[in-house]
Amino acid sequence: MRLLIRARNREIAVDAGKIIDVRDDFDLVLNFPDAEIRPGLINAHDHLHRNHYGRLGHPPYRNAYEWAVDIQAREADRIVLGRARPRREALLEGAWKNLFSGVTTAVHHDPWEADFDAGFPLKLVRLRNADSLGMTPELAGSVGEGPFCLHVAEGVDFRAVAEIDALAERGVLGPELLAVHGVGMDAASRRRFRASGAALVWCPSSNLFLFGRTASEALLAEGVDVLLGSDSRLTGCGDLLDELACARRLGILDDGRLLAAVGATAAYRLGLPVPSLETGSMADLVILRKPILEACAEDVLLVLVDGVPRVAHPSLGASLAPFFQHAEERTAGGVVRWTALPVAAWTPLR
Repeated sequence: MRLLIRARNREIAVDAGKIIDVRDDFDLVLNFPDAEIRPGLINAHDHLHRNHYGRLGHPPYRNAYEWAVDIQAREADRIVLGRARPRREALLEGAWKNLFSGVTTAVHHDPWEADFDAGFPLKLVRLRNADSLGMTPELAGSVGEGPFCLHVAEGVDFRAVAEIDALAERGVLGPELLAVHGVGMDAASRRRFRASGAALVWCPSSNLFLFGRTASEALLAEGVDVLLGSDSRLTGCGDLLDELACARRLGILDDGRLLAAVGATAAYRLGLPVPSLETGSMADLVILRKPILEACAEDVLLVLVDGVPRVAHPSLGASLAPFFQHAEERTAGGVVRWTALPVAAWTPLR
C-alpha cells in the first residue's frame, strides 16, 4: 500500500516499508492537520507475556528476589489464572500495549518465542539476555557478542549493592551490558558501573512500586547512556508513554535525554538504525495529537510498523479496512483502537 500522511509538522510518503519522496500516486492519503508525526518509540524493557496479570505484590521489598518469593505465596491464585491465558494471546496483549502507546520496537527480556516469527505485529530486538545474577549464578561474560540484557541491582539492600562487583568478577560488567534497573547501587558501585561503559535501562515506575525509590540522580547523570523501559504491568504503571511521564515528573533527565532514551540512544545501544523521518528510513511511525512528552495512549492516532498501519483511531478504520483482511477494534488500557495483524510471517531484527 502506497500511503501519504500529511501532519502538522511534515508530509511523509510510504511505500514498501520505507519512507520515500513525496509523489502523486498513492493508494491512500491521510490528513492530520492538528497532529504531529514522529518516529516510533523504542521500549528497552518489557516482558510481553506478563502484562495481563496486573500489578502483583505488597511492597515495599528489599529486593526483587524477595518480591518473587512473596507473590508466589500470596498471589498464587492470580498467578495460576494468569498462566492459564494461551501463550500467543498473552504475548499479543503485551504487543498491543506497546503499539497503542506508539512503540514500534521493543525488547522482550525473556527467551525468544516462536510466535515472534509468525506474523507478530510489533518489532522485537533479538539479543542475549538472562534474568539476573541471583537467578543465573553461573553467569559469565562473552565479550564481542553484542548487547546483553540483565536485571542488575534491583533492590535496596546489600544484595543489590554487591551485584556490581560480582558482575565485574565474572567479566559481565562492560560496554555490552544493558543493566536493567540499577536501583541499589551505592557510591562505589555507581562509580564502577559508570566507568565500565555499560548502559542503564531505567524503569522508574516499576522501581517506585517495588521499593519506593528508583535509580539515583548520580547514576543517571550525564556520562552514562540511559534507555527507558516500561517493564510489564506486573510492576510497571502502564505503557511507555506513562513511563515517560513518570520519568519526566522525577526531573532527573532533561527532555532531550528522555527523548533519546526512547529513540537515538536506545537504537545505538541495541544495534538498531537511528529512528528517522528521512527518505530511505524504515517507516516505523507514530502520529500524535499532543507533543510526545505530554501524550498518553489516547493521543496516539496512528502507528505504522514497516510502513503498515497496525493501530489507528477508530475514525480511520473505514479508510484502512479495505487494505486488510484481519482487522478489528480492540481495547488496551481502556483505549479503543482499530488494529490489524500481519498476515505473513515477520523476520526478526537480529
